[in-house]
Amino acid sequence: MSEEVNNVDGLIVYFSSVSEMTKNFVERVGARSLRVPLRNSEPELIVDEPYVMVVPSYGAGRNTSAVPKQVIKFLNNEQNRKHIKGVIGSGSRNYTGKYCLGARIVAQKCGVDLLYTYELLGLPEDVEEVREIVNEVFRK
Repeated sequence: MSEEVNNVDGLIVYFSSVSEMTKNFVERVGARSLRVPLRNSEPELIVDEPYVMVVPSYGAGRNTSAVPKQVIKFLNNEQNRKHIKGVIGSGSRNYTGKYCLGARIVAQKCGVDLLYTYELLGLPEDVEEVREIVNEVFRK
């Protein structure tokens, strides 16, 4: 990791495709983290503590495919859904009104706040802001 890891209280649960852009961002944040399985052959992830979810948007901004199927499967498990405290989204501003649509959908469906959005790999300022947000969520 090129950036110094700061103390971050709390857990981040995230989904990252094979590009691992979201994984890279979460690692730079430096929080404890769990990855939603990419493939059906991987064991199901069950979370039994509060977490902030980081969700990339897919499907070129189309409403029907903005949330990765793996995230839908993860959140369809009541055990996982009941612990979500907020959502952070990544996306591409090329999709204008659909920017970070997946994260907005997850936040709305789960009844939690969309805490932050960042573009693609995120800038160092985004990493620092997410550290602060995650710490604030877990101080409450």
